[in-house]
Amino acid sequence: MYQVIEKFISIDGEGPCAGQLAAFIRFKNCNLRCDWCDTCYSYDGSVEGENLSPLEIYHFVKENKVNHVTLTGGEPLIQPQIEVLIGILAADKELTIHIETNGSVNIQRFKKKFSKSNVVFILDYKLPNSLMQSRMDDENFKWVTKTDVYKFVIASQEDLKVAHEVIREQGLLERCLVYFSPVVDYINPSLIVDYMKDHQLNDVRLQLQLHKYIWPKEMRGV
Repeated sequence: MYQVIEKFISIDGEGPCAGQLAAFIRFKNCNLRCDWCDTCYSYDGSVEGENLSPLEIYHFVKENKVNHVTLTGGEPLIQPQIEVLIGILAADKELTIHIETNGSVNIQRFKKKFSKSNVVFILDYKLPNSLMQSRMDDENFKWVTKTDVYKFVIASQEDLKVAHEVIREQGLLERCLVYFSPVVDYINPSLIVDYMKDHQLNDVRLQLQLHKYIWPKEMRGV
C-alpha cells in the first residue's frame, strides 16, 4: 500500500506534456525541505490522505480514461516498493508515466529496470535558494536520457548562474531536456529570459506553471 495525499485529473502544468490531461498521484513524505516548497502539505501532517494499492492507483487512471500519469510528491522514489507500481503502469503501453523526483534519490536502478519503456524521469536540481543543493545526487547526470528532463527551479540571480554552470559542466543539453522554472514570488521570469538571451541558451526551455495561472496558486487537486 502507498500513502497518497491526493489523486486527481487535471492538465499537466509543466514539462514536456504541459497543457495535456494527466492523472496525478501525489505521495506522502519527502526527504528534503526546500525553502520555497509549494507542497508542504505532502509531509507536514495537515492532510491525512489515503492508503492505496498499486492496482487501485492503476484502476483510477484507467477509469478516468487518461493516457498520461504523473507520480509526484512529496518524493515518489522514497515510497517502499514504488517499482511495483511503476512496473504495472509501464506494462500498459497506452500510458506515458512521468516520475517527478527531487534529485536527491539515485535513479540508476529505476533506469536500468525501465530503460526501454514509457517511463520519463523529471528530475529537479536544487539550487542555492532552496537550501538543499548539497543533497543532490550528481550520479543522476549519468543516467538521464533524451526523453528525460532536468528542471532547475530558479529563485534568484545566483540560482541562474549556478544552474548555467551545472548545465555547462555536465553537458546536460546533449543528455536530456532542460527547463528553467521560476519561483515567481522570488524572481520575475523576464529576468530569466534576459539571462537566456545574454548567454545564448538556445536549447533551455523556460516554463511557467500553467495551473497557477488558471486556479489560485494555493488550490489543491488541480
